[in-house]
Amino acid sequence: MYVVLGASGNTGHVVAQQLLASGKKVRVVGRNPGHLQLLAAEGAEKFVADITDAPALTKAFHQADSAYVMIPPNPTSTDFRAFQSRVSHAITKALQDAGVKNIVALSSFGADKSSGTGPVAGLYDLEQKLNQLAAANVLHLRAGYFMENTLPQAAAVRMLGIVVGPLSPDLKLPMIATGDIGKTAAEALLRLEFRGKQIQELLGQRDLNYIEVATIIGQAIGKPGLKYIHAPNDQVRAAMVQMGMSDNFAGLILEMAAALNDGHMRALEPRSPGNTTATTFESLSTTTRSLASWRAADTRVRRL
Repeated sequence: MYVVLGASGNTGHVVAQQLLASGKKVRVVGRNPGHLQLLAAEGAEKFVADITDAPALTKAFHQADSAYVMIPPNPTSTDFRAFQSRVSHAITKALQDAGVKNIVALSSFGADKSSGTGPVAGLYDLEQKLNQLAAANVLHLRAGYFMENTLPQAAAVRMLGIVVGPLSPDLKLPMIATGDIGKTAAEALLRLEFRGKQIQELLGQRDLNYIEVATIIGQAIGKPGLKYIHAPNDQVRAAMVQMGMSDNFAGLILEMAAALNDGHMRALEPRSPGNTTATTFESLSTTTRSLASWRAADTRVRRL
């Protein structure tokens, strides 16, 4: 039995689908049963649980040999680091009590640092807690910067006709599609070749800076002159709060951006075939979901 947390999310959904396609018995866990219905239609067993509820998660992990675990985003939380701590505690206790033998955990590059990395510090804590599971094999997937993190930029394109953010324009980031993370996690769970406590960085197809990101987005929506502007933190913070983030969460994102800008948070491995994945930013930017976001934004700009 495989158990997948965050099964309705970008990575967990792919993990569950890949396992099901391989003929495995899969239990998918989420807070909203409706969001699990598509996977249930493909043969998964649904289990409804709050990610902070250790007893409920222990039941979810019952009779499971292997699991995919992650801390879900919670951008409206007024204390996201405390939320992360509750989640990582609940997950670790449940895995221990249920006796799960093989665990693949979603982490991030920068999780080697205990502080100063915004929400990534919560993944450092998750790694440390999972490493205390003496009898379990644990693989931490330290993924690069999610390509999908650029989709909220549609709001800036809509309002200003530019891409705006807190990152230095020439800062190269290892950008990865979440689907590639899900595929890698599923492959690891199917092969079960990891032993003890291991770390694997996933750096995406190539490193990109936000000037290049803006250019690619502009080409995808027929706006080849699209520019990136490195905005002051107070402006970025106000924009994120206006988009619905809590001030606490926005502050953590800005702390992470600062850690990226000054090199405190960075990949530790040189790029290699083993940590490079297939999906290009160009191909992701032309998916139906991405184009719907960007083209809606571009249409609004032309109307202003």
